[in-house]
Amino acid sequence: MRRVRRLPIKGAVLVAVGDKVGPQQVVAQAMLPGALQTIKLADKLGVEPQDAPSLLKVKVGDAIVKEQLIAEGKKLFGFFKAPMVTSDVTGTLESISEVTGNLLVREPSIPVEIKAYIQGEIAEILPEEGVIVETRCAMVQGIFGVGGERVGTIRIAVKDPSKTLEASDILDSDAGKILIGGSGMTYEAITKGSSIGVTALVAGGIRDSDLTKFLGFEIGVAITGQEQINLTLMVTEGFGFLGMADRTFALLKSLEGQVASINGATQIRAGVIRPEIIAPIAADVKQASQVHESFELMKGTPIRVIREPYFGKLGTVTELPAQLVVLDSGTEVRVLRAKLSDGEDVTVPRANVEIIAMH
Repeated sequence: MRRVRRLPIKGAVLVAVGDKVGPQQVVAQAMLPGALQTIKLADKLGVEPQDAPSLLKVKVGDAIVKEQLIAEGKKLFGFFKAPMVTSDVTGTLESISEVTGNLLVREPSIPVEIKAYIQGEIAEILPEEGVIVETRCAMVQGIFGVGGERVGTIRIAVKDPSKTLEASDILDSDAGKILIGGSGMTYEAITKGSSIGVTALVAGGIRDSDLTKFLGFEIGVAITGQEQINLTLMVTEGFGFLGMADRTFALLKSLEGQVASINGATQIRAGVIRPEIIAPIAADVKQASQVHESFELMKGTPIRVIREPYFGKLGTVTELPAQLVVLDSGTEVRVLRAKLSDGEDVTVPRANVEIIAMH
């Protein structure tokens, strides 16, 4: 598994190819220029704009602090006290205009840091931009999530994948944990997890009404992952309470006690982004050679539908017609036939499914 870690602006890479990194390690850093603030110097001094520069006590390029004296006017008729101007902000004096008599002060730069996110090794350097981190891992992709990148220790909080994660399943000692539920997570479980500092909750499904209540707004079609919440939520099957797939639950159970990375970012439309849990594992060449064809679509392949009207449903491929089919939109696509877990036979575009198990 490789993950690109890229800065939003050019900066400095802090690691080298081959370095071992932890998920919380900063691998690249940049300085985002601070905001420009205007000080109306001429107005404050009561002078013409062209006269304002001569009354400055500081020079362009000087660092100044809030409430520092930066300019002083002249006494009027020798009796009235000279007007004085102090800075409204801390920063660097960037320029002064003789046309407007205004000062421009640049606030301090804001450091922007990119962390490795996953435990692994630096495989490639992107000069002035970031790195590519590589790891051998176990990974579970969900179908929907909210909340950004976090790191925590996996704990299985329920006995089996059909059990709903309740508030009573969450312990006071679960701060910093990624808790694995079964068929769903209740609103009370979500709020308790948030209050005690749980890193993430993972379950088969979630009620849309509970998610909206917790977030305080409805999720739209844009990418998720930027919500201002203190834990990440991820569901593996869909909306509602849906039993987590046995293989998924078994894999997560095998990872209990390990530190893992989780990201709830989701984009269902073009440029699909899926929520994920990534846990580093020791290299196993034999195991890797056995699963190299695991993502081939064929009869009997277990799948999950990732588009409406069967969004989140599990099934098995029963037929792969060779001919193209015309959709209502007029687009010609390749389709497959599948039997869903509830027994329904459906036809869906091949692009609307994902393989969920390995052979």
